Amino acid sequence: MPQKAMKTCRHPGCVNLVKDGRYCQEHSIDLYVYDQMRGNANERGYNVRWRRARTMFLSKHPLCSQCGKPATVVDHIIPHRGNQQLFWDEANWQPLCKTCHDKKTRSGL
Repeated sequence: MPQKAMKTCRHPGCVNLVKDGRYCQEHSIDLYVYDQMRGNANERGYNVRWRRARTMFLSKHPLCSQCGKPATVVDHIIPHRGNQQLFWDEANWQPLCKTCHDKKTRSGL
């Protein structure tokens, strides 16, 4: 029976190889700890106020800025990392479809 091909860990910049899963042992632990520390969506500011602002923004900008498909996500161009001024700065927002947003997120940009 052929062996399963090894893949590179999906953590940006990591060159470790993994047999199963997406991340090497080092980064799967880091991601778990990160998820525990960062809080839930509401605690990170994605609350009722955000949902209203997001709806308004997408009504004004209905197409993905990358591919032109219908936008479903308001992306922070520069990750806000908890900075409320950057979080609410509409100049830092862009409309993306889920596919383009997921690509951006995976790339670490």
